[in-house]
Amino acid sequence: MTFMNPAIADVYTEHSCPVNVAKYSPSGFYIASGDQSGKVRIWDTVNKEHILKNEFHPIGGPIKDIAWSPDNQRMVVVGEGRERFGHVFMSETGTSVGEISGQSKPINSCDFRPARPFRVITGSEDNTIAVFEGPRPHPFCSSCKIFSKGRFFASAGFDGKVFLYNGTSSELVGEVGSPAHAGGVYGIAWSPDGNQLLTASGDKTAKLWDVYTRQIVSEFVLGNTVDDQQVSCLWQNNYILTVSLSGFINYLDINDPTKPLRVIKGHNKPITSLTLSEDRSSIFTASHDGFVTRWNAETGENERVEGVGHGNQINGMRAHDGTLFTCGIDDSLKQIDIEGNTYKPQQLKLGSQPRGMDILKEENIVVTASINELTVSKDNQKLSTLKVTYEPTSVSCSPRGHVAVGGTVDNKVHIYELQDNNLNPLQELDHLGAVTDVAYSPDDKYLVACDAHRKVVLYSTEEYKLANNKEWGFHNARVNCVAWSPDSQLVASGSLDTSIIIWQVEKPAKHIIIKNAHAQSQITRLSWVDNETLVSVGQDCNTKLWTITPF
Repeated sequence: MTFMNPAIADVYTEHSCPVNVAKYSPSGFYIASGDQSGKVRIWDTVNKEHILKNEFHPIGGPIKDIAWSPDNQRMVVVGEGRERFGHVFMSETGTSVGEISGQSKPINSCDFRPARPFRVITGSEDNTIAVFEGPRPHPFCSSCKIFSKGRFFASAGFDGKVFLYNGTSSELVGEVGSPAHAGGVYGIAWSPDGNQLLTASGDKTAKLWDVYTRQIVSEFVLGNTVDDQQVSCLWQNNYILTVSLSGFINYLDINDPTKPLRVIKGHNKPITSLTLSEDRSSIFTASHDGFVTRWNAETGENERVEGVGHGNQINGMRAHDGTLFTCGIDDSLKQIDIEGNTYKPQQLKLGSQPRGMDILKEENIVVTASINELTVSKDNQKLSTLKVTYEPTSVSCSPRGHVAVGGTVDNKVHIYELQDNNLNPLQELDHLGAVTDVAYSPDDKYLVACDAHRKVVLYSTEEYKLANNKEWGFHNARVNCVAWSPDSQLVASGSLDTSIIIWQVEKPAKHIIIKNAHAQSQITRLSWVDNETLVSVGQDCNTKLWTITPF
């Protein structure tokens, strides 16, 4: 991530389980990242491919913190191992150069003293810190977050207290504040010159301290909800950042502590729904926890939608005439005022859990597919309800009034015609697996459907016959979603196999495969910003834009 423009960022995707910590080497050429399984990967920061240099498994459990020695040669890793809570080894070979012992509970943090005499300090859940000069531990009664800056080192803990120690003798200098915070302190960062200390706390504040007087310089109040607890912080050159429990990154302003300079927002739960505004300038994403985020398609800047939403998973979204319609597993259809970026008070209760929705825009009619029924509504009023014996998965409306519904159990695409606000069965299309998504092309000449049998099938809408006499079947697992480019020439499909495939209507034998598009995560939804730009979302909580070159 660049600090000037955080929309420019790389995502390292090679860990197979959640990552707890990542640290730059002092040289800046490598990053060491540690995950929940106890694995440490050391990878290159210079090349775009982030080539793996080394991989080690120093402890048999979650890694909580990593520290490099000032010469880049040694590395200390701590956490919650089954056999040990920490280990010191050579970063080039993995050869052991020291054990971390003497503490009886998992170790949460560690650091190297960046000046001679070199030392390692660790902070444990047994309320001690340990100072290692060679193999000997020197435990102190304190808390469990440790950072160092040569002249001093500091510890902080769940009791809200922060203590300062002499970096050479390890003797206690004194307490910072009395106490520093009203809640647990989860992060400490030093200013580049070492004269100030930044602390982040569960009391929803961050504070700036003068090291020599141990008195407060500034206090940053960052909200009043549980999600506003501050769980980490960083002081990088002129930038001061904290991370909230919600996952938001706050850029703090020393000159105005009352509000952050910038807040970077996004999802920290799997993204389940995606759509665009009608002018395609805004991207809307919704996650498993019910939050909706609005992204600027050009700049990447975003803002979370305010107001009372679903509170749980959102399964469908569509925008029309200044309103974003959403349906969630709270069995309701809600509306968002796009200009105001907030939920409207109106909502429509549905008879069962919705799985998808679409809009007949000319009539301003919303069709919602729920577990056992299809609902036709307008202006927050139900016009009709059709009970079904299959379980719908998705719905797509064509401009001429046809409605396609994907079905599981019966493995069919059900085609209906809307007449007098009622859905009348028109045709059924058989698949070899549960139909997971359906989409009419913008020009209404085609219908594309995908299924659990790894197939993407293109139909002509004249008679709903197979178009081009060809099924597309290059995915290796269930296909979750399909999307049309605005010119109706390209179809994108996303799968459980983590890949995206681009298909061309006029050249059905050709395709482009984007492998491992969302790392170890399946693709959940796709949409096109324009004929060359695709947006994808997945279980990895990421929203990605892809440039698709003609083929």
